[in-house]
Amino acid sequence: MVVCSDKIKEYLDRLEKHTLEEYEVAEKARKQGFDPEDKVDIPLASDVADRCEGIVGAVAPEILNVGVAERIRELEKEYGSGDWRIAFFMAADIARNKFYEFKSLQKGLEVGVRIGLAYITLGVTCAPLEGFIELKLKKRLDGGDYCAVYYAGPVRSAGGTAAAVSVLIADYARKELGIKDYDPQPVELDRYFAEMVDYHEKVSRLQYNPTEEEIKFLVSHVPVELNGDPTSTIEVSNFKRLDRVETDLIRGGMCLVLGEGLSLKAKKIIVQIAKWGESVGMGHWKFLEEFTEMQKRIHSQGAGVKNEAENASKVKPNTKFIDELVAGRPVFSHPMREGGFRLRYGRTRLSGLAAANMHPASMRITDDFVATGVQLKVERPGKACAISPCDSIKGPFVKLKNGSVKWLNTESEALEFRSQVKEVLFIGDILFCYGDFKENGSMLVPPGYVQEWWVQELKKALIDKDLSNLQSKISVSLDELFRNPVVAKVSLDDAIIISRETSVPLHPDYIFFWKNISADKLRELVSVFSGLDFSKSDVLIPGGVKRVLEDLYVPHEVRGDGLFVEKEVLRVLLVNLGFNNGFKELIGEDSLEIVNNLCSFKIRDFGGVFIGSRMGRPEKAKMRHMTGSPQGLFPVGEEGGRLRSFNAAMEKGSVLAEFPLFHCDKCGSDTVYRRCEKCGERASQKFYCYSCKRVSDKLECCGHKTKKYSKRSVDVNYYARDAVSKSGLQLPNLVKGVRGVWDKDRLTENFMKALLRSKNNVYVNKDGTVRYDIIETISTHFTPEEIGLSVVKAQELGYSHDVNGKPLVDESQVVEILPQDIIMPDCKEWDGASCADFLIKVCNFVDDELKYLYGLSPYFNVSKKDDLFGLYVISLAPHTSAGIVSRVIGFSKTQGFYAHPYLHAACRRNADGDELGVILLMDALLNFSRQFLPDRRGGRTMDAPLVLSVKLDPLEIDSEAYNVDIVSEYPLEFYEAACECKMPWEVKIKRVENVLNTPGQYEGLKYTHPTSSMNNGPLVSAYKTLESMSDKMDAQLGLAIKFRCVDADDVARLIIEKHFLKDLKGNLRKYSSQGFRCVNCNEKYRRPPLSGKCNHCGGKIILTIAEGSVKKYLEPCMKLKENFNLPAYLQQDLLILERRIDGLFGKPLTKQVSLMDV
Repeated sequence: MVVCSDKIKEYLDRLEKHTLEEYEVAEKARKQGFDPEDKVDIPLASDVADRCEGIVGAVAPEILNVGVAERIRELEKEYGSGDWRIAFFMAADIARNKFYEFKSLQKGLEVGVRIGLAYITLGVTCAPLEGFIELKLKKRLDGGDYCAVYYAGPVRSAGGTAAAVSVLIADYARKELGIKDYDPQPVELDRYFAEMVDYHEKVSRLQYNPTEEEIKFLVSHVPVELNGDPTSTIEVSNFKRLDRVETDLIRGGMCLVLGEGLSLKAKKIIVQIAKWGESVGMGHWKFLEEFTEMQKRIHSQGAGVKNEAENASKVKPNTKFIDELVAGRPVFSHPMREGGFRLRYGRTRLSGLAAANMHPASMRITDDFVATGVQLKVERPGKACAISPCDSIKGPFVKLKNGSVKWLNTESEALEFRSQVKEVLFIGDILFCYGDFKENGSMLVPPGYVQEWWVQELKKALIDKDLSNLQSKISVSLDELFRNPVVAKVSLDDAIIISRETSVPLHPDYIFFWKNISADKLRELVSVFSGLDFSKSDVLIPGGVKRVLEDLYVPHEVRGDGLFVEKEVLRVLLVNLGFNNGFKELIGEDSLEIVNNLCSFKIRDFGGVFIGSRMGRPEKAKMRHMTGSPQGLFPVGEEGGRLRSFNAAMEKGSVLAEFPLFHCDKCGSDTVYRRCEKCGERASQKFYCYSCKRVSDKLECCGHKTKKYSKRSVDVNYYARDAVSKSGLQLPNLVKGVRGVWDKDRLTENFMKALLRSKNNVYVNKDGTVRYDIIETISTHFTPEEIGLSVVKAQELGYSHDVNGKPLVDESQVVEILPQDIIMPDCKEWDGASCADFLIKVCNFVDDELKYLYGLSPYFNVSKKDDLFGLYVISLAPHTSAGIVSRVIGFSKTQGFYAHPYLHAACRRNADGDELGVILLMDALLNFSRQFLPDRRGGRTMDAPLVLSVKLDPLEIDSEAYNVDIVSEYPLEFYEAACECKMPWEVKIKRVENVLNTPGQYEGLKYTHPTSSMNNGPLVSAYKTLESMSDKMDAQLGLAIKFRCVDADDVARLIIEKHFLKDLKGNLRKYSSQGFRCVNCNEKYRRPPLSGKCNHCGGKIILTIAEGSVKKYLEPCMKLKENFNLPAYLQQDLLILERRIDGLFGKPLTKQVSLMDV
């Protein structure tokens, strides 16, 4: 039973009631027999137990409705939700045949491990079905049995921890059944190491690449064999043809479990084993304690110490984020470089769960490369984040072309001055919440001094003090200051009085970046100032100290040979330097220490730790298109031509492809549909024997298994005319199909669905639905105004009060979002980025489908965006197999999918640049069929709503959401801990974890920093608007030159080394071993036919790799060599490569230029 308030209970019940209503309509439609099943093919799951049973039941139907879900619930009552022991016990119980008598011990063990892994992954991902693929009992050298666990690539969807736990689940189950340990031989240990190296270097980089010592230690201690199917065509470099290893190809799934699972997550496993390992017979896994000690020893050797906690005295730069730089995606700051992003702690209503915030002016000053939803690769706390705007943090500090230096405090200012910016001296703040540091186990690092920290110091100083005494001396309201510390303004006079009366440091609005200049530069500045008469109103500062003022972030203008600083700013500067207090001796080792000795008040560091970053993925919001953009799952074969067009196929009359076999017993017609299109009766399934080439009624014929389909010519005109006749519609000019269907039984959709999708300009996905993919962003609160929601409609949707408990009467009030409500993109600035337009099209398609195909009344009747509020959809992450019901409550102008952290976590996603898919609920109920899914690994279950959750339970979501902090302010102890570089778990801040299983788990989530609108900042990244790679790279390098915190020469080097050089050498290598293809039918040839023509269609044969694809990056490389200071070795490497390419193709006689170069 979910613990919640009456308001949330009413909301969840409303979701369930509406979902069941849509199910009722869909069931009525599907009973008519136009679909692969006569019922909706997405079972509802009330909780994780139902999801586990439903997902695993897709491949092991024996466990359905035999008490598996009930037993999981019983164990949850005993051990609590999410306890690993539940997975252990369930695996052992199933293997013991407590629920079903399996034919073999091996099969029982395999299904048991699937259920256990499904429970660990919350019954959401495809890992239990296609990541863990098999369990075998193999022979030890002494003749006994041991367990071998087989993995494939989709195990990645489980995450490292769950993948590692699956090994423990298999071990527990085999131990309970008395099966012996795995006995690895020395040569097998060598094979594991060689394969891990090959996978990391030749296939895909691992998050953690263990050493030889680590790999061999783990494999020799893990009681089951880690194995897998080959996931690559690359052979392992050594130790081939081993007796107990079935393949010489690289096994990617095994490498993932060993590297990113057991090796990387060993510490997490130890924590759990220490709690209850001995009590359940898993104490032998304490060998991981020895393993982690080994890791510490290995990775602490030499100069490159990785453990930040052991280096608390000095935070180390981390270059990992920049090592994989690609052309066209700018670097915004090198690691820990002054002037990069200043780390600021806090959370807005648009951040958390790996999402971060930038000031809209900072976003604009990147020349719009950073738009809402853009992914940044960052130095810390994690690997990446998605960006949303926040205008209550610090914006950029820039130098204009006329020499003036100024703060850009608003987006409008940034737009006004952007074209005049010569250099960006400071990008601005980046806001990360405490929870992200906690989740990543990243050491807290010193922040710059900010208002919210200052207020905490003020509160401490005023404990047991008479507030009225201080309030009488200042103009700012202390109540307002404490209530809104981030936005409340404090004048310089008030700041001076407060510091004098309470001894708190000077307010952060009135300090400068003293650590950014040397002590000698400070002495030079003081010397210059000592010779000036500041009693004059228009005093000019000598231009010789301009660079010093720039580095301090002192706004000023250039007037002739001098510098003009506004009176108020100059006064602040003089206060900092103690000129209002009489001259003092300059004592101290660094500038900040000297300034603290000069000033009457304590001055804290403005900068703190700066964070390096670069652009990752651009934002995304678009309808999903499969290859060829089909509109129906109906084969058109080669007759459909390049466009896979039904219209083209109809001109040829028939299509040769694999079609299902059905026969109508009533009218005697053969058909490709389950329901006869002539008489409306259900057709019977027929089978085809590929051995004797005959149609049969049996599953077997002449000793061979038959197929439910055959490859034959089918008259597509007949099916098209039937659809047109029954619908009364005209056939659109272009209806697109697929070359051939890919499901196990080659089932096709009814042609009318393709016709109706074409009519409404939507495209089909592999499972029969229409999908929309969006970048994930966070929203715990919103204002009706920013999402186009009226107060009346908001109240209808259940939003009666604002975040402060006041009745909702104005569209500008801030409202807390309900956990399954979503805000969709409606970005008109980019083609296809309006989900509102998409939903209108899909609603109209479904209505047409209900009307013309099923003969039912239209359901939606929408015509405009306002009709979409309250629409129900399914949210589904690409690597998962369970969807969750969501409700559309509005549309932002961005390209982001704004939703509650719980909803993202329920989909096992976060907001570090991940994307999520949305399906209209009724579309999925009517058109989804697991029988349409491709019959190949990764296609049978991944990215498909095999089950559907209606009510979100916070206890059954990914635990990353539990670290989202939910406070309105961070305590002073937090800032003190950050200055001491403590680990995040050494500080206590209220997080979601602290309110689980209470009514507060759904409501009352607070945030520290306000933001005026989620629609601020750029809506489309310049990466998308710049068309050519040349333009993107020019912009990338332009920013590198413009940003003082970026080393442009190093950026040029990284572009060549990490991107261009790899492509050039790789393409050159492939060119020499390429194949050939036909221009008409795309038939591939290792060698060209002697006839010089395609054997299949007689078409022209050409090379598969063009000269241009080999040389395309050579000219940009040489251009970079000329314009930037590259290492000598790299320059020589480029010259040698140029000679090789010229030797192969010859030197070009002419040079192609663009019109811009003429």
